[in-house]
Amino acid sequence: MGTTIPLPPGLLRMVFTAVVVIALVFLNSLILGYVERKLAGRFQLRPGPMEVGPHGILQLMADAVKLLGKQFIIPQAANSPLFRLAPLLAFVPVGAAFIVVPLSQKLQVRDLDVGLIFIVAVMALNMVATLIAGWVSNNKYSLFGAVRSVAQSVAYEIPLLLSLVAVVLMTHTFNMQEIVLSQDHIWHVVQQPVAFLIYFIAGMAETHRAPFDLPEAESELTAGFHTEFSGIRFSFFFLAEYTNMFFVGSIAVVLFLGGWHGPQLPFMDYSAAVWFLLKVYSLLLIMIWVRWTFPRVRFDQLLNFCWKYLTPIALVNLLVTAVVVKL
Repeated sequence: MGTTIPLPPGLLRMVFTAVVVIALVFLNSLILGYVERKLAGRFQLRPGPMEVGPHGILQLMADAVKLLGKQFIIPQAANSPLFRLAPLLAFVPVGAAFIVVPLSQKLQVRDLDVGLIFIVAVMALNMVATLIAGWVSNNKYSLFGAVRSVAQSVAYEIPLLLSLVAVVLMTHTFNMQEIVLSQDHIWHVVQQPVAFLIYFIAGMAETHRAPFDLPEAESELTAGFHTEFSGIRFSFFFLAEYTNMFFVGSIAVVLFLGGWHGPQLPFMDYSAAVWFLLKVYSLLLIMIWVRWTFPRVRFDQLLNFCWKYLTPIALVNLLVTAVVVKL
């Protein structure tokens, strides 16, 4: 009789977690992609996608099949190994950030003591993928887009982190669960409205969404850093963008909007997770609304707004918070 090799006790859990995370990434992108197209249509007095499925609900799936069927072309002068690697570098880290997002007190893959640091660090890796994608394409438009992206990300990460530190000073923890539990009676957005506003603006800039989409300005840079990418690898950048939006909303909900706290819903065992997702997608709808309402700013206006306004205000807010906490 043959002997069976025992599996490590955590292996099945790891495989199951990976499958669930990948499914959530794709599902989130499908939902946001469809909602954004329909809302964009409403804002522009047109119906949006209507042909594929009822009210165009299957349009994103049809687009995904189309991208899967497209040939992945590597430019002759591009660095082939890094050109293949860049889309994966953009996609894999944002999927890993799902590990520490607490949908409820029980629905979380891993509760880390430094969960907030982990999710911010993982989101920052997208900047590396963007720089590599623009540099190895050997295309001047791609390179300009990558340089813009790095400058924008480095600038707006400073007020974003300063706004998060203000909440950390109040709660004395980086643990995502403990930050949510500290808002049992009052949400931090009431105590830190300035930090919340700064975080939300900087978060939209970090996701490179209009009016902060200078790295992908079609009228100036064709498509920016992913001009040369096609097929399934182009879709990885698309998935990474929508997943980054979800994480910006998730961090805002955890730190400022009470996390999963909300009235108990009737006949629902997962009302906490429902409240968390409702808050996150409410913020994402605001991001979409902003994108289709305000025009794109110039690059000098983008950086001046960060260095001259957001960063000084975030520093003053952090100083006031430190004094109040100390007293």
